[in-house]
Amino acid sequence: MIYPGQYYNGLVEADMKESAKSAKEYYKDMKNSTAWSHGYLVHTLYIPKMFDEEMDSYFKENAKIMYSILDKVIKQYEQNPKYRELFGFDKRLEELILRPKAYSCRIPIARLDIFFNEDDYTFKFCEFNTDGTSAMNEDREMNACLAKTAAFKKFKKRFNVRTYELFKSWAEEFLNIYSEYQKAVKTPHIGIVDFIGNEKNTEFEEFKRVFNSLECSCEIYDIRELKFEDGALKGRDGKRIDAIYRRAVTCDIMEKYDQVQAFIEAVKADAVCLIGDFKTQIAHDKVIFKVLRDRRTLSFLSDYERKYVMEHIPYTTDLNTAAIKEHDVLENKDAWVIKPRDLYASKGVHAGVEVDDDKWRELVLANAGQNYLLQEYCTPYETENYDLLYDEHAPRRLYSNITGMFVYGGKMRGLYSRIAKNSIISTQYSEMSLPTIIVSEKKAPATAR
Repeated sequence: MIYPGQYYNGLVEADMKESAKSAKEYYKDMKNSTAWSHGYLVHTLYIPKMFDEEMDSYFKENAKIMYSILDKVIKQYEQNPKYRELFGFDKRLEELILRPKAYSCRIPIARLDIFFNEDDYTFKFCEFNTDGTSAMNEDREMNACLAKTAAFKKFKKRFNVRTYELFKSWAEEFLNIYSEYQKAVKTPHIGIVDFIGNEKNTEFEEFKRVFNSLECSCEIYDIRELKFEDGALKGRDGKRIDAIYRRAVTCDIMEKYDQVQAFIEAVKADAVCLIGDFKTQIAHDKVIFKVLRDRRTLSFLSDYERKYVMEHIPYTTDLNTAAIKEHDVLENKDAWVIKPRDLYASKGVHAGVEVDDDKWRELVLANAGQNYLLQEYCTPYETENYDLLYDEHAPRRLYSNITGMFVYGGKMRGLYSRIAKNSIISTQYSEMSLPTIIVSEKKAPATAR
């Protein structure tokens, strides 16, 4: 049996001069692509992330299971005032969450990130991204540039390769969800809404292009510039917005609440269809990891789901003096990671394995009681790769892996791969992205008789 990863490594090493030259072209193609985020070119490596069809099916099944569990949690939150206390949300946010449902899908879009061991298929969830789920454009552009490389062209002669399409599939699911909205119109005007900075967001632009190719129109709006007039939510262009694709994350909205009142008023008045709704914050806030293992959650899950949670959700609790003492956190630093409840892009995440004893003590004590969580550390799976795009003499080395499952309307519709030189995969350390491909053996041609 030929293992795809080993075969790819062999292709690279068979002609390192050619590989280094091809990697330089790869880098040039990346620089000329739209794979830029916040002014920085997405950092990638020469060898893509590979999964086989069996792994892909395994991801699909687990995305379905976890989505179903999260859906039950949101339903319980809606129905049980005592259960809501586990989350401790701001009363303004709670009011927004408890608005009547406009459609049946409680989490329209998500990216469920896992630490997946490719040898034995064990895994732990890392986080659930709902509002603000991104990186579709990164994967698309990296795969387009990868396809031109020498090693990949040779690899395709031996293996079948496929990738996921992440834009039209979401736009179609978005419109399918919107069709359930009681006030839905035949040709809606869609607003992609966020706190827009000075830089052009190429991912938003691609979604806009795709939406405009379907039976609707679409524009990108700064959430602070919206107007609520005559019972309609309008953009800076004066157009009535029928449905919102919300990319503004909830923590930013709540922090800048007074700046987004037109948006809030329109949502409360049901003057616009909000996809995703604020209900998604129940899954998005990292406190969900603590709540999932709570007895009050386990009580309404099935036996299988309870076992699933305990196996795949890392132990999580509040970072406070009692927890630090109970779990010997200061003396056993390599077993723990601390995380803020509701920030994104791995901001404020610190793992004991990445710092010395003194720095760990400083970080833990400084953030104790400051809305931080304490979570068991999960060791990432490591794979080999080359940093040839940036150093033609770079040796093959090990990188830590994390896998994201894009879930649209409750079904997995794609994968996203991140890696790092460190044992924690975070933008504040050495995080990179890889194009993700699904690989299968090519069937040998039938023998002529």
